[in-house]
Amino acid sequence: MERTLIILKPDSLQRGLSGRIITRFEEKGFQIVGMKVMKVSRELAEKHYAVHKGKPFYDRLVAYITSSPVVVMVLQAVNAITVSRKMMGATFGSKAEPGTIRGDFGLSNSYNLIHGSDSPEAAQFEIGLYFKADELIGYERATERWVYDTSAGDPE
Repeated sequence: MERTLIILKPDSLQRGLSGRIITRFEEKGFQIVGMKVMKVSRELAEKHYAVHKGKPFYDRLVAYITSSPVVVMVLQAVNAITVSRKMMGATFGSKAEPGTIRGDFGLSNSYNLIHGSDSPEAAQFEIGLYFKADELIGYERATERWVYDTSAGDPE
């Protein structure tokens, strides 16, 4: 199983889309192992987006993520990063395909509703920024055998 960090950005909460977006991940089969509502501090935003420091959009990105509360989640699934990024769609809502989160709910190229880790290394770093180890709960779901075929051993 792989874990990824998902952030439902300020526009998701302000537009009342959080529940619908979370439902998409649950219906797909992702397991929520951590979730909270929080206000991202400037210091945390600067750590999270440090790789973008010096780029023209950096200050607006930090201002955006700190402008209003967000929902941060750690989701777990087989290929969680790849699958969640496909579900999110292209970065800019105006270019995202229908059927994706951004394609169905977004038009803006600045306000793009959701963040998801883009690699296992990024996921590990980002999860550590937003969650303490004891805030992540692993648990067995009764539905797990209906999400994955485990007849050959490993989930697929």
